[in-house]
Amino acid sequence: MHDEGDALHARRALLKNGLLLAGAIAAPGAIAATRKGPDRITSADLRPVTPPPPPVFARPVTSPRVVRPELMRRAMAALDRHGSRVRRDRMAIVDFNAKSADQRFHFIDLANGRSTSLRVAHGSGSDPAHTGWLQRFSNQHGSNASCEGAFATADYYHGKHGRSQRLHGLDASNNNALERAIVIHGAWYANPDMIRTHGMLGRSQGCFAFAEDELEQVFARLGTGRMIYAAKV
Repeated sequence: MHDEGDALHARRALLKNGLLLAGAIAAPGAIAATRKGPDRITSADLRPVTPPPPPVFARPVTSPRVVRPELMRRAMAALDRHGSRVRRDRMAIVDFNAKSADQRFHFIDLANGRSTSLRVAHGSGSDPAHTGWLQRFSNQHGSNASCEGAFATADYYHGKHGRSQRLHGLDASNNNALERAIVIHGAWYANPDMIRTHGMLGRSQGCFAFAEDELEQVFARLGTGRMIYAAKV
């Protein structure tokens, strides 16, 4: 009799536990709701999470306040054409539509869009009357004129103007640049006092001539293997 009562009691306990387990399965939140301590889910845990701010990308380089949009467009197209021959982190754009007294040689950092501008002289053959304005381009030997198009900066050397830098012409309009010795150099006639006394810079023989105390800045900003794009648009 005693064994039979124990068995009956065990069956009743098993049935009760089974019903409790079934209820927990049917309503799992019931167990979670009884949990205490730091692991308990509260309404604060259900608040929407604020998404992180979107990444900030460098704005496309257009520099409308420095380089005119059409000139910038042509320079970027030239960079795309000659991208395998030059480095694409920095370049220079020469706006020969401006007079020589203006800061018309623009260094453009393509990574952050920053720019720095300097004065540069043009060739005497491009401005025969010495007006301070470039009138024409020429790629011909002996023309003493500036030429337009894309150039790649090359090696440095010491010549009659001191330290200078050779240029390779990348377009049909300037492919004689190396043979014509169209280079970057410093010159007294490109110094700022020329503006004060004459209102314009002197003229080169087609080279990109800079103020003597600015030449090292030019070399540092350009280095080798970078593009200079010169045009009048």
